[in-house]
Amino acid sequence: MPVQVEQLKNKLIQQLDTIYQDVAIAQDPTDIADALIETMRLESHVTAPTPFTNHWSENDIILITYGDSIIAPEQSPLKTLKKFLDTHLKDTINSVHILPFFPYSSDDGFSVIDYSSVNESLGTWQDITQISQQYQLMSDLVINHCSSRSAWFENFIKAKGLGHDFFFTAQPDDDLSQVVRPRTSPLLKEVETAQGKRFVWCTFSHDQVDFDFRKPEVLKAFTSIIRQYLDNGVKIFRFDAIAFLWKVVGSNSINLPQTHEMVRLLRTLIEAAEPQAIIITETNIPNPQNLTYFGNANEAHGIYNFSLPPLLLNTLLTGNCLYLKRWLMSMPPAQDGTLYFNFIASHDGIGLRPAEGLLSDTELDSLIHTIENFGGKISWRTTDNGEQKAYEMNIALYDALQGTVDGKDQWNFERFICAHAIMFALEGIPGIYIHSMLGTQNDYQKLANTHHNRSINRHRWQEDNLEAALTDKNLHHNKVLSALKALLDIRIKQPAFHPNATQFTLHLGLQLFGFWRQSQNRKQSIFCISNISNQQVALPLGELNLIVSDSWVELISGMKIDQLNKVLMLSPYQSVWIANSVSQ
Repeated sequence: MPVQVEQLKNKLIQQLDTIYQDVAIAQDPTDIADALIETMRLESHVTAPTPFTNHWSENDIILITYGDSIIAPEQSPLKTLKKFLDTHLKDTINSVHILPFFPYSSDDGFSVIDYSSVNESLGTWQDITQISQQYQLMSDLVINHCSSRSAWFENFIKAKGLGHDFFFTAQPDDDLSQVVRPRTSPLLKEVETAQGKRFVWCTFSHDQVDFDFRKPEVLKAFTSIIRQYLDNGVKIFRFDAIAFLWKVVGSNSINLPQTHEMVRLLRTLIEAAEPQAIIITETNIPNPQNLTYFGNANEAHGIYNFSLPPLLLNTLLTGNCLYLKRWLMSMPPAQDGTLYFNFIASHDGIGLRPAEGLLSDTELDSLIHTIENFGGKISWRTTDNGEQKAYEMNIALYDALQGTVDGKDQWNFERFICAHAIMFALEGIPGIYIHSMLGTQNDYQKLANTHHNRSINRHRWQEDNLEAALTDKNLHHNKVLSALKALLDIRIKQPAFHPNATQFTLHLGLQLFGFWRQSQNRKQSIFCISNISNQQVALPLGELNLIVSDSWVELISGMKIDQLNKVLMLSPYQSVWIANSVSQ
């Protein structure tokens, strides 16, 4: 056995020992490690990753989309998606996150029936690989649960075959009082099996049955899935709902040490096969808990910046950046080899748990009330004391920003662009939901058809209608796409916007939200400042550290700044990126 393979095996054994230390397993960790190495095809060659290495740059922009967000007659949606990318975003977006593209039974893909095949209604693996050849492909590893209609769960009911022991069960009289729930449905689902009545653990819905990772066969099955994804061009793995992976009856069953160790083990395997591949954990939980998934740069490469959406929304709806600024000041810089994945809209709603401890109850209540006034819906969860609490706000971002806490106004477009200018400039990689890129509004028809709150922001465009909207300069869809592309085209040319470039918060009052970015070689500085209010606000340049010997320019407008003590008057929701050098 080659030395590097032996080293990999020893590391896996250590990780397996940690994961299963409190579990009686039939197999020796050495045998499990051998099986994992064989599944990943690492028996003869391992590429040792270099620790603390950044596999990303300011050029990385990720578009988040369903495979069928755009559809056309007599064409597979994945082909239509690629056509849209090539036509409108080829020179702006270099990465695409295609949300679950597998056969599924509910939750728009997140209740997976078969992990090994592409949903026939979307296209084929060939369509997936064709996209991956031109764009970095991000894919979901829906690892906490699968569909109750999967072959694995059917075998669980039959009590034989692959999957018969894949699912976590408990008893109704077990102490489950501490379990953290993101939903209001009962935790346990009663199922009649060949072995009698069983109670299956369902974190999210009764169609989404949770895996039991205490069984090494489950880990082996997912290792095989990972290998297949790598073979089909996946470079970025989104670990869906990973915080709930390991369960222990009598505990809160979230963020347990075994879960963190499992992330480390899967990273070990993925990096050994493809050193450039990265993992981003999806953990919609309070900010301090979310940050733990970095580990010591040995767990997730990236974490979703879940606190950003509710805080930025609150800022723009109130015209007060106090809470956003406090949060940004408290955030640790991502060390080399790690990154923040920034987003302000996605296929899910705007989570409120990540705002816990950051926004007061009064602020949260006002935020929820405003979103409801703008046509949004609120989804709820059950707390450990049985109370119902707002879990997320479901609304298209464009509609969420159509006014302030005082009601609708004329600044919808400007406020929407301001939100993205802030997000694009922050430390990390920006992820842009396709419906934000297109300025899509609330889909009430889909909501009425599905009765699922999240459907309101999961519109499906007909290609010809979309193209007509994007070519009509009188429509906001055209203006949104043009404005966001213009901002991104600037971003990808600036070294100071590298995901790991230095960031410091500026103190410019409560109506101006600003921060300073500096390139890793310290040659470029960019002062990113936004007027987050509906009033004109003065920005005294003398308040910034504009070095007198440098030449300064406002990147968005192209305006040269030749007087370092002048006062700029910022219009409502105007953003400026003031830089001392422009990379071409």
